[in-house]
Amino acid sequence: MILKYDVIVIGAGHAGCEAAAAAARLGVHTCLVTMDMNKIAQMSCNPAVGGIAKGQIVREIDALGGRMGIVTDRTAIQFRMLNRSKGPAMWSPRAQCDRERFIWEWRHQLDTTPGLDIWQDQVMELLTEAQENTTLTDGPKRRVTGVRTLWGVDIMAPAVIITAGTFLNGMLHIGRKMLPGGRIAEPAALRLTESVNALGIRSDRMKTGTPVRIDARSVDFGKMELQQGDPVTHLFSYMHGTESIDSQYLADPELFSRDCYASPRRPRTEDFLPCWTTQTNSECHDVLRSGLKDSPLFNGQIQSIGPRYCPSVETKLVTFADKDSHPLFLEPEGTDTNEMYLNGFSSSMPMEIQIEALRKIPAFKELRVYRPGYAIEYDFFDPTQLHHSLESRLCSGLFFAGQVNGTTGYEEAAGQGLVAGVNAAISAGHHATGTDLSTAAAARPLVLGRDEAYIGVLIDDLVMKGVDEPYRMFTSRAEYRILLRQDDADRRLTPIGHSIGLATTSRLDIWKRKEKAIDDLHALLRSTTMKQDEINPYLDEIGSTRVNRSVHLDELLTRPGVTLAGLQELRPELRADDEVTEATEILIKYDGYIRREREYADKMHRLEDIKIDGHFDYNSIQSLSTEARQKLTARRPETLAHASRIPGISPSDINVLLVLLGR
Repeated sequence: MILKYDVIVIGAGHAGCEAAAAAARLGVHTCLVTMDMNKIAQMSCNPAVGGIAKGQIVREIDALGGRMGIVTDRTAIQFRMLNRSKGPAMWSPRAQCDRERFIWEWRHQLDTTPGLDIWQDQVMELLTEAQENTTLTDGPKRRVTGVRTLWGVDIMAPAVIITAGTFLNGMLHIGRKMLPGGRIAEPAALRLTESVNALGIRSDRMKTGTPVRIDARSVDFGKMELQQGDPVTHLFSYMHGTESIDSQYLADPELFSRDCYASPRRPRTEDFLPCWTTQTNSECHDVLRSGLKDSPLFNGQIQSIGPRYCPSVETKLVTFADKDSHPLFLEPEGTDTNEMYLNGFSSSMPMEIQIEALRKIPAFKELRVYRPGYAIEYDFFDPTQLHHSLESRLCSGLFFAGQVNGTTGYEEAAGQGLVAGVNAAISAGHHATGTDLSTAAAARPLVLGRDEAYIGVLIDDLVMKGVDEPYRMFTSRAEYRILLRQDDADRRLTPIGHSIGLATTSRLDIWKRKEKAIDDLHALLRSTTMKQDEINPYLDEIGSTRVNRSVHLDELLTRPGVTLAGLQELRPELRADDEVTEATEILIKYDGYIRREREYADKMHRLEDIKIDGHFDYNSIQSLSTEARQKLTARRPETLAHASRIPGISPSDINVLLVLLGR
């Protein structure tokens, strides 16, 4: 059997869902291949979206026209804004989600996307052919033509995206027990890695893990600390408040209505569920130590490296041997289940050790579990063999996104998936059966700069630096983080999303209305003054120095402690939407920092504009260091800025290239 499409997406995790939705949105006939249609966008680890830097990525996905923010808002059971005590560059939204509703909301999004089909099967092999009419002697020698599945179906397409997550030759570990699998009770994907390797694409192994799942009926919540969420003032999607989120994607939403799907809603604080906190203790640690000899992390069973910033409880026990306790967070999996996720207790220890150790914690004395924690080893591919479009340098039309590129996290995967989906659609555009993608705007790959998006930082780090452990995004990885705030992803990215056809006109109009409201409020603050008798009582109340003259409100707002919300209480005409208020206040308070960072970013753009790919035979340039010659030859950076970010390339190496370019 042969099926024909324009884009094939392998795997329906967070990367695969965004990739498939984005490709189909751009008008190409897309096929999403998954082993299990009932586990689309499965939250394999914690049932939460967002967090430090990750929340910014979700808002960027939404601003570009992606779906993760919408799905999260519709299925959230708690919202929090993290790092509020720090500056706005660090503020990061996070939401607990109902795991099952998250799956079915994503299924709804895909089912109602025109031009997108789902095929339940397993891909075993890539189909390729010799690349014809290549203009580069060192360019890709082969081009992807499709895939072959476990059931012998050939699905043909000029663009393929691999988003297989942890399934490639996955191996599960609980104590000394090892079983093949992509997730617990799910099969591993075999043979696909070998098919990719045959193209000259390098692979290696990584490890991750997940904690025990607990039966809430066995927990003594009276011996834990309650952790409520924040009031709902911020959602992930900039489309909230619109009459129908679906209408941005469908010409006739009623045509695709399903009785089994809940209607769109704005989450309400009163509907939220709390989380709970507790900690390990010395008795718990004693039990864990007794099982270290059987831990696959310490008995030599697991050889690959795991995520540095999400260590297992046994790793914490060994690394921080002086600590008497470690924090644990008990998180609900949904509104209609007793299953709870124990954040902070990721483990691959023998299951009896895990349970016995937890029963030493007062809240878990009567503990019952649904399943123990486990570790998984899986294949990933070297991301330095990719272009910034996430297309392979070795096989045209072949794209990679998500954990197969060495990252960890739903949000990092989804951001890559969106970029790969757009660029795969563009790559397939000349063969497309739907919308013509040959226009100038759509013909250029979507590549986001480090000063435009955390997604741009993520992909640039992967492509230019590579990975030696699972890559997780942090605000500290972004040198322009004051420009990449969670409040203004729509300003940065919605016009870009609209220009390539991903963000709809209705989404762009929402941003334009918000932009006008910010400009109007900013102008009002500049033109409005308050007399000292009117403002001094407020300044006294917040402990700020009195004024002895009338003062403009934008000047007053630059003071520490003075807030726009406080001024709105004094002058009701200043009141505006929460997001407009927040964005305006940030622009005024941090104006100097923002302008300085923008100037620095613009200077760096000069290096971004200097193209070097194909200009040099690096091995013949003896004035470059040996390491620079080797790495520049291997990575083939497209611009001088890309070259400057390769580990081992020194400023003197960059100066050599500038001289040779006549700069």
